[in-house]
Amino acid sequence: MGQWERFLEPYKQAVDELKIKLKGMRTQYEIENTNSPIEFVTGRVKPLASIYDKTLEKGIAFEPSSILVHELQDIAGLRIMCQFVDDIETVVELLRDRHDIKVIEERDYISHEKPSGYRSYHMIVEYPVQTIHGKIQILVEIQIRTLAMNFWASIEHSLNYKYKGLFPEEIKNRLQSAAEAAFRLDEEMSLIRDEIQEAQKYFSEYKESGNANFPANSAESRSKRS
Repeated sequence: MGQWERFLEPYKQAVDELKIKLKGMRTQYEIENTNSPIEFVTGRVKPLASIYDKTLEKGIAFEPSSILVHELQDIAGLRIMCQFVDDIETVVELLRDRHDIKVIEERDYISHEKPSGYRSYHMIVEYPVQTIHGKIQILVEIQIRTLAMNFWASIEHSLNYKYKGLFPEEIKNRLQSAAEAAFRLDEEMSLIRDEIQEAQKYFSEYKESGNANFPANSAESRSKRS
């Protein structure tokens, strides 16, 4: 096993374990028949090419070291997706209350979005990984955002690679406008949150019951009742 594989293995373990635990939280809400603030969870370990780019940017050696661990706090990354903006605060509180992670830093890019329009809530946490050589504390970056925020961030990330961070003015302006539109969408959906969740629950109950006569829409439902 190479030095990088040995170095990154605990990070992979941390991501895998935390994904299972966070998905377990969603399952607990479902068991209690309560709306979950967590829509879904993804995770990754930063690829070596991205680590290399970051070391060049920060002017540090491209080699496993304590300096690298300190400077690159997002080698292990998790993303928690929420349906509504208010769910983000709920998830943040759930993470703060956990005893298996220690919150090191929080950055609120929702109340204080970046100039580009980027919105998300970031937490750097310390998570203990048990290895055959003992316990290792791993830094993990957790990003919490809505589906709309995630869509915008994914597009911006792709364009950032294309233009190497130097966006044409028109693209930059359109991205900022799109970010505001995405946030307005989140706000509008929050205003009808109860209706959305009631409809989702209604649909799930019929889906689980295997009812072949489930009406495709409310108009059809009304016509059958009349």
